[in-house]
Amino acid sequence: MSHFFRSVVLGRPILSSGFVLALAFLALSQVGQLRLDASSDALLLQGDPDLAFYREVSSHYDTSEFLVLTWRPQMPLLSPDSLEPLAAMVDELTRVVGVASVTSVLDVPLLESPPLSLTDISRADALPTLRDSSVDRGLALRELTQSPIYKNLLVGEAGDVTTVQVSLERNQELEQLLSEREALRATKVLEPLSPEQTIQLSTVEARYDQLLAQETALRRSLVADVRVVAQRFRPYAEIFVGGVPMIAADMLAFVESDLITFGFAIVGIMIVVLAAIFRDWRWVVAPVLNCALTAIMMLGLLAFLDWRMTVISSNFVAVLLIVTLSLSVHLVVRYRELEHTTPDIDRLTRAADAARLMLVPCLYTAATTIVAFASLMVAGIQPVIDFGMMMTVGIVVGFLCTFILVPALMAIMPEPKRALRTSADPTFTRFLALYVERFGAVVLVVSGGLAVLALFGISRLEVENRFIDYFKPSTEIYQGMELLDARLGGTIPLDIILYPPTAKDDSTAASDAMESLKVDLVSEPIAGIDDDYVGDDPFADDPFSDDPFSDDPFADDAFGSDAFGGEGDSTPSYWFTVQGRALLDRAHGIVDARPETGKVLSLSTAFKVMDGLYGAPLGAVEMALVQNSMPKDVNETLVLPYFSAQNDEARISVRAMETSKDLRRDQFLKELYATLINELDIEPEQLRFTSLLVLYNNVLQSLFSSQILTLGAVFLAIGLMFWVLFRSLSLALLALAPNLLAAALVLGTMGLMSIPLDIMTITIAAIVVGIGVDDCIHYIHRFRVEFAKDADYHAAMHRSHASIGRAMYYTTVTVVIGFSLLMLSNFTPSLYFGALTVMAMAAAVAGALLLLPKLLLLFKPLGPAVVSTHGVS
Repeated sequence: MSHFFRSVVLGRPILSSGFVLALAFLALSQVGQLRLDASSDALLLQGDPDLAFYREVSSHYDTSEFLVLTWRPQMPLLSPDSLEPLAAMVDELTRVVGVASVTSVLDVPLLESPPLSLTDISRADALPTLRDSSVDRGLALRELTQSPIYKNLLVGEAGDVTTVQVSLERNQELEQLLSEREALRATKVLEPLSPEQTIQLSTVEARYDQLLAQETALRRSLVADVRVVAQRFRPYAEIFVGGVPMIAADMLAFVESDLITFGFAIVGIMIVVLAAIFRDWRWVVAPVLNCALTAIMMLGLLAFLDWRMTVISSNFVAVLLIVTLSLSVHLVVRYRELEHTTPDIDRLTRAADAARLMLVPCLYTAATTIVAFASLMVAGIQPVIDFGMMMTVGIVVGFLCTFILVPALMAIMPEPKRALRTSADPTFTRFLALYVERFGAVVLVVSGGLAVLALFGISRLEVENRFIDYFKPSTEIYQGMELLDARLGGTIPLDIILYPPTAKDDSTAASDAMESLKVDLVSEPIAGIDDDYVGDDPFADDPFSDDPFSDDPFADDAFGSDAFGGEGDSTPSYWFTVQGRALLDRAHGIVDARPETGKVLSLSTAFKVMDGLYGAPLGAVEMALVQNSMPKDVNETLVLPYFSAQNDEARISVRAMETSKDLRRDQFLKELYATLINELDIEPEQLRFTSLLVLYNNVLQSLFSSQILTLGAVFLAIGLMFWVLFRSLSLALLALAPNLLAAALVLGTMGLMSIPLDIMTITIAAIVVGIGVDDCIHYIHRFRVEFAKDADYHAAMHRSHASIGRAMYYTTVTVVIGFSLLMLSNFTPSLYFGALTVMAMAAAVAGALLLLPKLLLLFKPLGPAVVSTHGVS
């Protein structure tokens, strides 16, 4: 192997360097095709049964993505000075490409301004809206702020802020492909796919990915256009843009900005710090060029394979820079040592010796680092899995590039006239060695205290987080979400699905209702209807035919447009009986009473509105008629969003207060579920929770089982690798101690500082393990070499600190300074990543240069020592 390396790589160093450069330029030609994926599908727990149920329930209702614009003018909300520019903004929004419809306070039907009877409604060609000059604005404001439907959904209860919903055009082909893909994947889990099905799945996945990329680009363009419109009308009102498409677009923008801005900034800092450390242009060019070319090759590979980065896996570039820089600096430091100790040999031989001496420890560090990042592949969350896989491939590419390019550059670049006397340089690592020797007991006591503190912090670690905390308070996302929670009924959705008690009970209730209906239709009129209308369909004129309010501004599926299932069916559903309504009313009240919930909508809300329309509480007859005889547009507003006739299910749409610091998703869901089961006296199979609140909670809860608990397995695997590498169980256990402490310190600090463990911060555990393992392997490998010279533990420690310790120290200083820049990011996950990476690097190098050498001096795992020149060892 050594002969092959000398003859092929170093025998033709210019050709070897040119080969790496050619690969990098080839990769650079592909980088433009690299894509970031911020779709919600990429951030969910794959294989989660709740995800399949969510998609099933979503198919029962008309769903479409939407943007929300808040409108809070300085003047009264319904004054002409407010409504005129609002109407102009609405008109401009309707003309934006990709917008399906726009719903605002201007166009919703007003039933109580002044109050209308059911007869008036049934006879009216069109219901009044705020666009009608005859509407009493005072009554309208009271209705909008007090109506069970509009209050805290369309208009804030204080009457000073309203929302505009911009519904986006649906991509029917994309939705169909998603359904086909999920069906084929579900089949694949149960049984092997046939060759035809395998080809079909591959074709569907490829087409879906292609359309998803196009849709993402269109959404970003649409969001930008909507923002342009909003900016034009900000002189008239305070406007914030919100909604999932906007959040996805902003997250992509933040990630792209951080990749470009901080990527170049970190490389610039690396150049400055390496120049200050080595004071030799060679040792700036070689490491920086190696890091840059490795990153370019990986980015080009990802683009070529259409392997998309997400908000999480985009961090792999920064981590890859750390790993590649570490490998490069270790080679450089070793070469510099040889410059000092063997100044007479030629550059090619010295480069070959440096590569030979560092090959084994670097190979083992690469292998153990891969094991650390492989732990992410069991997460079940695709972006986390991708991060682990990208790091695995990236470490392999970085290792190969480092041991080809850096030695080749060493052989090519001319040496200065006088080699630096590196061994005589006073450095910080020499001070650390002296401190361990003189105050080793303090190191042990402090390490023990930090371990206790870290364990306490870990006990406080939570998997809860506020999505709003991903953004700084100065950003539009933060301010908009805060306003929606505080004044407009919450942000994060929860759907509660209720099923009838049993088929028998349902049938009995329905039969009773129909018998009552047959008798009562003949003998008594419906409350609120003139006698002339008895026996006729009072809604034949379809008075709501122009109702634009077809979607709930904050519910994913709130006001759908599917044809009213069950129309023409004479058998009323259980939910349109007295018993069904009583159950719904109780469930609605229980949910609404929770402090974590904001706006709650259901059939119970619709029934309450209809009570007013009918002039009396609905009875069995009226509710049976409601299911079968209501006009289509009334159904689309009050019934269809909360009832699926085909599946005989009732839906309670809830908005949780995402910005509340007291929200504990898992606890809230468990308590609410138990309360509903107990107080409603229903069977568990009658109740299901779904929507984003449930799905995201599942993701967070899976982190403990898939990551925190698997860290133990990772340390066990690394311990076994240490045992094989060092051929000593005691040495393997000593090497694990600093890594355990470093990982505990980072996680404990997160707990003490209330930094939640989520899909963004979970990767830091793998990072700190990977970095800590590298430092310990390098140190112990060099310590064994130095100890073999004179069997003196103290002397071996000093020489190790002066050699390999320098490389570890230089790498840490460079990374700490460079990654500190990430703390300036507007994207909080990037800020946390930078801060925690800095801490991880510091903890890892401190453990390897303080705790590890003290443990080696204390336990003497390499055997008996001779009398030390530094004292008795």
